[in-house]
Amino acid sequence: MMELRHIPIEKLHDTKINMRHDRKPPDVSDLLPGIRQRGILQTLLVRPFPERGNDEFEIVSGRRRYWSGRAIVAELGEIAPLPCGVMEAGDDAAAIEASLMENLARRDADPMTEYETFARLIKEGRKIDDIAATFGLTVLTVKQRLALANLLPKIRDAYRAGEIDDESIRHLTLASKGQQKDWLKLFESKNGYAPHGWQLKQWLFGGQQISTKVALFPLEDYKGHAVTDLFGDDTYFADADLFWQLQNAAIEAKRDVLREAGWADVIVLEPGAHFATWEHDKTPKKKGGKVYITVSHTGEVELYEGWLNRKEARKAARSEVKGNVVDGESATSDARPQMTQAMENYIELHRHAVARLALLGNPGVAFRLLIAHAIASSGNWSVKPDPQRARSKEIENNIARSEAQAAFALERQSVLALLDWPKAEFAANPGGEADTV
Repeated sequence: MMELRHIPIEKLHDTKINMRHDRKPPDVSDLLPGIRQRGILQTLLVRPFPERGNDEFEIVSGRRRYWSGRAIVAELGEIAPLPCGVMEAGDDAAAIEASLMENLARRDADPMTEYETFARLIKEGRKIDDIAATFGLTVLTVKQRLALANLLPKIRDAYRAGEIDDESIRHLTLASKGQQKDWLKLFESKNGYAPHGWQLKQWLFGGQQISTKVALFPLEDYKGHAVTDLFGDDTYFADADLFWQLQNAAIEAKRDVLREAGWADVIVLEPGAHFATWEHDKTPKKKGGKVYITVSHTGEVELYEGWLNRKEARKAARSEVKGNVVDGESATSDARPQMTQAMENYIELHRHAVARLALLGNPGVAFRLLIAHAIASSGNWSVKPDPQRARSKEIENNIARSEAQAAFALERQSVLALLDWPKAEFAANPGGEADTV
């Protein structure tokens, strides 16, 4: 037999008979919001505790509710007597069994059960904020559960039966009724393949998941449908064609504004193309700098202001030095001296020969450089025959007679011989082309 009573909290005691007993008070942050608003509604299970005196009780089950009540007392100074089911005095085994049965029977509600519960409360006139406060949940969590109302009944039934995983059901809340029907046909078909997980999200958006966060235009200009992903806390454009129409117009307008601001040029790269900073020099607007605009396939736009490619930057630098001389002014002390193209070619080839020989003698360094560039996806490296083009016969002969080139040729021959490479392929040009990185 069990008697139902409302017992003052000071008459209740936390003891080891409760299976959740611990020396430290439990975390009750999830219970407090609802208890502050509604009070303690669920019955505690207690039994007489004569060791503490008459009308004293020990808690068999409901420890967290008890500690929530104590927190309310600390905040407000009092709390109404707690609803309790009073067990008959008996042995400890019976109390432990009762505590175990209640705790094992209590399971966290699955999302579908929560949805059904919240939906009934909404029909009864409850607001989302009230539901969140009552159950100690965030408003977003309640909205996520209510989003399941957008699903077709057959999809909800399959989810409840465990035939659809949580990630897939979240993505299906983004689908229109038509898309859900198409997906359900694939799901129920014996020969069809219904996408799940991230593949389902790709399928829903046709491979283009364009977030509203990347729009350069005012969102009110977009008259199409937008889909809110409550689980990802983001919103996507459902009409990709309309998005690109508005986004491209905004990019064009941005380009015109930058040109009017005095930039030498504003270049919009092809969609998906990357801007390689290592192939350009930073150049201010007053010295002819340009603006480059990149556009990703998912709509993100990035601006790179004040750049020139290496060839244009060097030409601009030479023109600046030449202009200073023409105006009767000497070049600045830190300006690089003028060199002919032949001189540049001569120096670069000698420098290349020395660096190549050094790397050949330090394969560990060469390998680390290769791995570093591969990981960083750098555009500075490739594997192809090195032509070693000289601008004149005199430069070619001079390079061939250099100590670095001769040493490299000997090492190269040794390596090719070790690999049993046909001699005819390297004997004719022992110091010329080489496979380099």
